[in-house]
Amino acid sequence: MRDHRGSSEFVLTDRDFERIRERVYRIAGISLSDAKRTLVVSRLTKIVRALRLSGFSAYIDHLEAGARAEDEQDFVNALTTNLTRFFREDHHFDHLESFVAGLVARPLRYGRGGRPRLRIWSAGCSTGQEPYTVAMSLLAAFPDLRRWDFRILATDIDTNVLAKAQTGMYPASEVSGLSAQRAKLFDRSAVGEVVVPEAARDLVAFRMLNLIGEWPMKGPFDAILCRNVAIYFDKPTQGRLFDRLGTMLAPDGFLYIGHSENLQAVSEGYRLVGKTIYQLKTNPAQKDAA
Repeated sequence: MRDHRGSSEFVLTDRDFERIRERVYRIAGISLSDAKRTLVVSRLTKIVRALRLSGFSAYIDHLEAGARAEDEQDFVNALTTNLTRFFREDHHFDHLESFVAGLVARPLRYGRGGRPRLRIWSAGCSTGQEPYTVAMSLLAAFPDLRRWDFRILATDIDTNVLAKAQTGMYPASEVSGLSAQRAKLFDRSAVGEVVVPEAARDLVAFRMLNLIGEWPMKGPFDAILCRNVAIYFDKPTQGRLFDRLGTMLAPDGFLYIGHSENLQAVSEGYRLVGKTIYQLKTNPAQKDAA
């Protein structure tokens, strides 16, 4: 039997790794390859130590015996990957602005108070850069959206990154690679951090959501960004996810995915309309508006 220790005092045996891999797949849909052994060791060691357990086997026993909800969430948080930045894959935001320009000229849906309605979902929002980019860029391009029934839903399974996202505050280095025009979208704190303006923060609702679990929202969404999320799932899980996203997407809406993802390989319900940009092939019956 192989084991894997790395720099940890705890040994990760083949059996331990399989139990961890099965559990995170069952709970979160995350598919861990054998190459992720070192990641598992490095991320779970501090938890095992904090719980004063003897090793990974005892840790999985602890979880399977009915651990606290906090322990279950810590397990998932530790094994999720959160890589993001403002205006990442910026052609998506250019396309979204063009789409919204058409909606501003001719609104298609109306919401609360008879106001034009716009709904966008950032699925797998991590520390918030993606939904805040949407909010800031659209408000800058279309100030009239302040008078719309405009909301952005931002969801992630990792409660730690959601807590960070809700602050709307980031190190100044986060904008160092942006153009001067984009950098001006941010406010600055007294200690030099960049701050998402209040008007943009007010548009975004952060919620914990497991994408392979139940979805409480109804839709439809005019745009869904699910970028660099499905790469952590196996093909069957990817297919189910993209098919479910289709039931939440407005018939004329757009789905944006990551540059390394291939939606057409796992789902037949979409047509490619741009670089990693998709629309539904058909117009399935949509659920009632939220």
